[in-house]
Amino acid sequence: MTRRTKSVEQSIADTDEPETRLRKDLNWWDLTVFGVSVVIGAGIFTITASTAGNLTGPAISVSFLIAAATCGLAALCYAEFASTVPVAGSAYTFSYATFGEFVAWIIGWDLILEFAVAAAVIAKGWSSYLGTVFNFGGGAMNISGLQLDWGALLIIAFVTLILARGTKLSAGVSLAITVIKVGVVLLVVAVGAFYIKAANYSPFLPPAEPGHGGSGTEQSLFSLLTGAEGSSYGWYGLLAGASIVFFAFIGFDIIATTAEETKYPQRDISRGILASLAIVTVLYVAVSVVLTGMVHYTELRAAGEDANLATAFEANGVDWAANVISIGALAGLTTVVIVLVLGQTRVLFAMCRDGLLPRSLARTGTRGTPVRITLIVGALVAVTATAFPMGKLEEMVNIGTLFAFVLVSAGVIVLRRTRPDLKRGFRAPGVPLLPIASILACVWLMLNLTALTWIRFLIWMAIGVAIYFLYGRRHSVLGRRQADAISA
Repeated sequence: MTRRTKSVEQSIADTDEPETRLRKDLNWWDLTVFGVSVVIGAGIFTITASTAGNLTGPAISVSFLIAAATCGLAALCYAEFASTVPVAGSAYTFSYATFGEFVAWIIGWDLILEFAVAAAVIAKGWSSYLGTVFNFGGGAMNISGLQLDWGALLIIAFVTLILARGTKLSAGVSLAITVIKVGVVLLVVAVGAFYIKAANYSPFLPPAEPGHGGSGTEQSLFSLLTGAEGSSYGWYGLLAGASIVFFAFIGFDIIATTAEETKYPQRDISRGILASLAIVTVLYVAVSVVLTGMVHYTELRAAGEDANLATAFEANGVDWAANVISIGALAGLTTVVIVLVLGQTRVLFAMCRDGLLPRSLARTGTRGTPVRITLIVGALVAVTATAFPMGKLEEMVNIGTLFAFVLVSAGVIVLRRTRPDLKRGFRAPGVPLLPIASILACVWLMLNLTALTWIRFLIWMAIGVAIYFLYGRRHSVLGRRQADAISA
């Protein structure tokens, strides 16, 4: 089977087609605002409290640092790729230029998992805060034994309609929402600091509770392979916690999808990615330290999946702060859902345009928007968000994202060797050692996800491989071009 590789030059040339050309009006500050706006979402408002209560205890701040270090390695690789191949599509486009069409399809299929499921998780977080604001216990209801999250359905329907109508997210709107979200996070740190009790930090790393973190496929793959009984608290819990809070950093890689719309991508993409990652890391660690100092981790554990930042303030009688946090979270999470669904539609649009999925779906409406793809994505995300529990969805997002990071990191090594002549606006330091370290760190976090998550991920990948060989390979635009060239 001949490997089909779309050259970097061809990928860049395709961006100059009048019917698909995007405006270049973003700078590095726009990208930083965009990155912070996307990354500060469900991770900090919802995942932090539940993970501290169920897996790590006060040591969650260390889990955040481990996850941030892993993201930092991958971010440097993304920055080099995006500055070298400034084309929409992110990891999908990068893989097409280095590993070929099959791997590009795999990463595209993987990104579908990442963006769609991430949007579903955040929609469920939005629903949780909706219940907190209006005091009705969340947006879920039981219909004939089936638990449906109508709050998540509401926000997804709203977002889908906006995107289908072609509404653009301007840098000004993103900045306004980011100011609100960062203001809420700073409020958590400033107000919460007055309610910190040193006793709540003891024990900083709670002793492991064998069996509490599940057994068999419900425990982390690493603990399963090494014969441990569970992954709650202790060192196994700390590592498993890093794999979960990794979700809080998801979004910085979406900056790479804006490369085609950036004025000076060779310079500004790397600045935007690294600046946004540095800002959110500082905020996340500060919030985790304050959160676990305000309330003992056992209280967070008792709250279960409903635990969030507002829980700690309610426990200390600061109800007004809890309400402000919930309102800020609603506003912030709305933007995150919009951007994730938008990113999902762009990846699908690129795959359809390349013929790997039906090209008819890539047709744009009168507003220049892929309405069909937007409605399909909205429907799939709605079903996922309303019917599946959030805890299971979080891990599926993480394993999909980590897998994408592995391929992007490996792609930097490959492209350095196969195309040393390419102009690189940003060069990741220490190649190949840094990308190798990124790959190992990502694989390490993947091993600390549950075995059941791995099984689900492999099933998803198997479905993707089947679709490629049954449809994508036969209808590939690149494949047809190559066939025509041979016949000519």
